[in-house]
Amino acid sequence: MDDTNGQVVAGGNGEGNRLDQLYGPKDVLIDKETDSLIICDRLNRRVVRWSRRSGTTQGEILIDNIHCYGLAMDDQRYFYISDCTKYEVRRYQIGDKNGTLVAGGNGQGAGLNQLDVPTYIFVDQQQTVYVSDQHNHRVMKWNKGAKEGIVVAGGQDRRNALAQLSNPGGLFVDTLGTIYVADSGNNRVMRWPKGAKQGTVIVGGYGQLSFPLGLSFDRHGNLYVVDEDNHRVQRFSIE
Repeated sequence: MDDTNGQVVAGGNGEGNRLDQLYGPKDVLIDKETDSLIICDRLNRRVVRWSRRSGTTQGEILIDNIHCYGLAMDDQRYFYISDCTKYEVRRYQIGDKNGTLVAGGNGQGAGLNQLDVPTYIFVDQQQTVYVSDQHNHRVMKWNKGAKEGIVVAGGQDRRNALAQLSNPGGLFVDTLGTIYVADSGNNRVMRWPKGAKQGTVIVGGYGQLSFPLGLSFDRHGNLYVVDEDNHRVQRFSIE
């Protein structure tokens, strides 16, 4: 099997806002129930769904007029969208246009009830929402129904000490509550155990990464990192 070339499954018709186009897509998730892709079509300010069935030539708009960045879906098939100009994260059912506020929504700021450019998000089985609060250089945890969040990584200004983050990006949280975060501005990936005041560097430094952005794990525990400024995706085996 030749896997050196990808297959276009959404868009591919140049940038634009027609239903067969995307413009600056930022995040994607797979809805296994409907065998479709849900895509943050960022520069079109919309979230769209594309069926994965062959013969699909265009998507459908799920949410319009949203400056989306990150997407996540929980076990109940609610999906979550970060809006980086309303400084909030909302939870939606498929077909629901308004959603329910689950993080932020109190304007731009650094208070515990605020966010400043929320980007990537992760949702666990308890519907706890973790948010990369990019311009506050921290990761926030919002328990279900909470009116404010908890700082769980960074938040100590923007530098490269082990207690600090710089423009955090992609997130993954394991069943023990350990947070893995792409510390984009510091060119590293960090691991923050639950309750820890500082993290450890698991990948990065020494010219390995240049502005790592998204991250993901496979079932064997391999870490995949979107190494943005090196224009590649790297795989690492993490002990």
